[in-house]
Amino acid sequence: MVAHGRVRQVLDGGVLHPPPVWLMRQAGRYLPEYRAVRAKAGSFLKLCYDPVRAAEVTLQPVTRFDLDAAILFSDILVVPHALGRRVDFVEGEGPRLDPIDVRAIERLEIDHAVERLSPVMETLVRARDALGAAKSLIGFCGAPWTVATYMIAGRGTPDQAPALAFAKAEPEAMRQLLDVLTEASVEYLTGQIRAGADLVQVFDTWAGVLDDDGFDEMVLRPMTELVKALKANEPGARVIGFPKGIGMGRLKRFVEKTGVDGISIDMTVEPVMARDLLQPHVAVQGNLDPALLVAGGEAMDAAIDRIKQALGDGRFIFNLGHGIVPETPPENVARLVARVRG
Repeated sequence: MVAHGRVRQVLDGGVLHPPPVWLMRQAGRYLPEYRAVRAKAGSFLKLCYDPVRAAEVTLQPVTRFDLDAAILFSDILVVPHALGRRVDFVEGEGPRLDPIDVRAIERLEIDHAVERLSPVMETLVRARDALGAAKSLIGFCGAPWTVATYMIAGRGTPDQAPALAFAKAEPEAMRQLLDVLTEASVEYLTGQIRAGADLVQVFDTWAGVLDDDGFDEMVLRPMTELVKALKANEPGARVIGFPKGIGMGRLKRFVEKTGVDGISIDMTVEPVMARDLLQPHVAVQGNLDPALLVAGGEAMDAAIDRIKQALGDGRFIFNLGHGIVPETPPENVARLVARVRG
């Protein structure tokens, strides 16, 4: 594939000044133009599967803020939906699924999953055609462990206790579920790259709740297999991993083991430590606290400067330590972009 944009250049080994900037959840409820499109779509899931509207939403933050990349507008739970599971998004409450059990794991419809995700591929084609060569297009999926936590609990939980208990009680079934999700994710990401994504990011939001054995089995093993298989399908693929909340020791192991090209760090990671321990091996992405983006002003400016000073002389992509929250003033995003480039 033809590589596009400054974010991709960093993952290919480039050190750029100023660093490229994009933001997790940059297309979303904090933007009035997003809310207008969402109201017309009828439901969140319908919006994810509407290529025309989803492409429009994907491009909105790039149009408004001149960010260096667009990220596909979708959701990590389209994968279990494509595997034949019920997925609904309840306004004000979040996702709802039928909690999966051992028998249901055996009935997951892996053969039809990518076919059911064809509208997402059309979204990527439309977005890639509209972006132009100067901007990167980012695809994504949820990591097998994080997606499994929602499938087991049937919803988001504060501590992922249902998934942790399931893993202890039914280790073979848990491994089977992770293997199916890994296979489906490889095919999904392969399709995204072939549809025009310049790179992909894998979100493992709940990687930090596991003990050491669980981390090795349910985060490192599936992610290593995912990256290896994806790059076998598409040798030019570039992958950013985002295992949130795992600490510096596990971040080093994650980078060493999985074969990712970039690591996205959350706001608990000290940028100087990331510079010394991670950046010699991979591109580093991060890690402004989203709360500072809400607050804006001099506190945000100072934090941006500290992150740039620590990481800006190596392979670096400026981003948040987690996704934009709905309360974020759009003018603060514009200020952030100007400060990063300043």
